[in-house]
Amino acid sequence: MKTVYACFCTDVIHEGHLNIVEQAHRYGKVVVGALSDEALIRFNRFPTRSLEERMRLYGEIDGVEEVVVQNDMLYGDVIPTLRPDYVIHGDNWLTGPMAGIRASVESLLSAYGGQILDIPYTRTEAVRAVDTQLKEKLAMPEYRRKRLRQLIRICPVVKAIEAHSGLTGLIAEKTVVEHNGRLDQFDAMWLSSLCDSTAKGKPDIELVDLTSRLRTIDDIMEVTTKPIILDGDTGGLPEHFVYNVRTLERMGVSAVIIEDKVGLKKNSLFGTEVEQEQAPIEDFCAKIAAGKHAQLTEDFMIIARIESLILEKGMEDALTRAAAFVGAGADGIMIHSRRKDPAEILEFCDRFRETDAHTPIVVVPSSFNSVTEEELADHGVNIVIYANQLTRSAFPAMQRTAEDILRYHRAKEVDDRLLPIKDIITLIHEL
Repeated sequence: MKTVYACFCTDVIHEGHLNIVEQAHRYGKVVVGALSDEALIRFNRFPTRSLEERMRLYGEIDGVEEVVVQNDMLYGDVIPTLRPDYVIHGDNWLTGPMAGIRASVESLLSAYGGQILDIPYTRTEAVRAVDTQLKEKLAMPEYRRKRLRQLIRICPVVKAIEAHSGLTGLIAEKTVVEHNGRLDQFDAMWLSSLCDSTAKGKPDIELVDLTSRLRTIDDIMEVTTKPIILDGDTGGLPEHFVYNVRTLERMGVSAVIIEDKVGLKKNSLFGTEVEQEQAPIEDFCAKIAAGKHAQLTEDFMIIARIESLILEKGMEDALTRAAAFVGAGADGIMIHSRRKDPAEILEFCDRFRETDAHTPIVVVPSSFNSVTEEELADHGVNIVIYANQLTRSAFPAMQRTAEDILRYHRAKEVDDRLLPIKDIITLIHEL
């Protein structure tokens, strides 16, 4: 009997999956692959059920004779071993980023004469309702909040990009690219005080209060599912910080990063050009400890941002602070630099890892942007934050469009660089 293989990456079975199995059964024995947690996350889906639960779910479908684990979303671990006569899939992988997966499958099958069965993708209101329910479940605070810790355990490096509105949140959520036969996407979102302030036309001096920033968080959470890391500036007074921790935790934010400075907040990239003062180690440790004591779950993370290199206080000061902050309960260390050369960042990471192999390290390569995620991961970095690139790319594009409309007294000249209305409608789904 011939073998037909289908890979599933769902937590809920709907009529589309049943149709795939029914069509596959016409050709032979049906084997279903359960995509592993690691592969699912790289495939832009976060599981709400364990791998074992998903395997049992798939095995209970009438017509499925065997369920196996698939660890590679490109099928590279399954096809050479199983050697199915057919691989069946919905025709939604004929175009877009998923076309790279289909090309990989086609190449693997061609080695021994296997075939692909492209089945019309099931698009019904019932299927759409199930997909919506899954997304809403992933967006719930108890699922979203713990996801950053899970990603750190699973991914070689967690990639976060800034979001300062519902629209930029959707870009962070939905952008997927195919490169060298693999799919890639952002894992988390960074809510920067700089970008949030800029979007409101205000300076980055903690002028935008937390109430306003919570509104931004709520806007983003309403339309996304990925974990959120909040730029908490200095964290404010310890007495206020403990309440803010409870608020953020309750909302489903995964982490807050607070910097070891005191006084009126100034952007770190000014460095010593403006007056900036670091907090005494003991005071900042007390703030971290108070925040950790206030939180109610193990999911929420308080990450300490060290400004020693920014303020030219030296490597030893940075390492001393890092050890003290971890001792006070910090769940991670963010190290920052204004230099275009990543050498001092890499030195810090290497020396920190000599004495601490587990505490997550966070970096923001805005100035030292030539270094790759892989290089950073090789030096022990766990989270890479692209902190302001969407804002910085949007402003010149919008300014140029406004200037050209004024220049030509019509919009025709700018039309070829505008996103089609149809694409906007596709990006933003109605309920």
